[in-house]
Amino acid sequence: MINGYLIVNVYSDTIANPIKNARVTVSKNGVDLITKTTDEDGKTLPFTLETVDKIYSEKEQHEVRPYETYDVSVTALGLTPTTIEGVQIFDGVTSIQNIYLTSIDENQEGETSVITPNTLWQEYPQNIQEESSENKETTPLVLSKVLIPENIVVHDGIPTNFSAPNYTVPFIDYIKNVASSEIYSTWPEETIKANVLAIISYTLNRIFTEWYKSRGYDFTITSTTSYDQKYTVNGTIFEPISRIVDEIFTNYIRQGYRIEPLLAHYKSSTTEPGNLSQWGSKELGDQGYNYIEILKYYYGDNINIYEAETTQSYPYSFTEALTEGDCNLDVFKLQNTLNYIRGSYPGIPAIENPSGLFNSDTTKAVKTFQKVFNLSQTGTVNYQTWYMISYIFIAVSKMTNSIYN
Repeated sequence: MINGYLIVNVYSDTIANPIKNARVTVSKNGVDLITKTTDEDGKTLPFTLETVDKIYSEKEQHEVRPYETYDVSVTALGLTPTTIEGVQIFDGVTSIQNIYLTSIDENQEGETSVITPNTLWQEYPQNIQEESSENKETTPLVLSKVLIPENIVVHDGIPTNFSAPNYTVPFIDYIKNVASSEIYSTWPEETIKANVLAIISYTLNRIFTEWYKSRGYDFTITSTTSYDQKYTVNGTIFEPISRIVDEIFTNYIRQGYRIEPLLAHYKSSTTEPGNLSQWGSKELGDQGYNYIEILKYYYGDNINIYEAETTQSYPYSFTEALTEGDCNLDVFKLQNTLNYIRGSYPGIPAIENPSGLFNSDTTKAVKTFQKVFNLSQTGTVNYQTWYMISYIFIAVSKMTNSIYN
């Protein structure tokens, strides 16, 4: 039997408000299969679900869909019942499905969202490669430096469809969503990393040049493949992709002496110069190429990887990795921040009498935090963990302020 795995996280409106005791039911063809209940951090134990062999995701083919789909329904007291159809399960991979419930509406029976197929399985419109900034003699730059924003605004339609909704999405969640919609999570790690860097660079180019805002639109990027990248509302995220994005989300590609991020075009299969071939990058990964070798194969030898600053409003700045045995002011701030986050995530153990010493209680709290937010459970606070702690701290603070102000 070939299985994949699914973890469901349930929130009320915002990630700062996880829902305990929500009933999560996985079904197939209208038949309920398994029901689990969320813990105090809004998280289910993993579902084990049958799927198809990963060999079907290793070569380009259109005969057998390389993943199975299921429907996930959630009910919770006082909140609108919600169903996500088409949740994707790959062989040996943990899928992560975040579900945000809204306050119950007496006139509404429930909400249903349908996840569309991966772009490698279903044909979508080809990208219209407009005259981009890197093809011009001079570049009308708007921003003074490359920054990772806290959020971006995604327009769920073509630019001129003014009735299409806009979604405000955390930058890191947007990258995870696009990568999970555009490539397969069973691919080699170096291939995934190369594709993620292309996605990040493309997105940062849109932000840096204010491509849409400079043309009078009120969004950062679109969700359509004919103009940009595939963003899937309520899309399933895959653990291998999520982990890699957490590691490199501040990195991007630059070409030659240009300071703007590369508008890194890519297609499923292509021999066009300057375009990354997704299936070709998978073959290179199989051959042992690393991510920079893959990127140079398609974008040229004059590219390099750079790191951007973030605009996240940290409660304090990251300086160096923290681990058990460290003793300093940063540890003291870390301990108090985790204790504050416990107000929304009580499953994180309390750190009694924070003193600035990274003791065993602090390690337990960090490991639990990392487990809740699908980070590597090392107990060490590296940049990725620090960023997520800051992000959740800000979300909890905003929710608290909205309650009391």
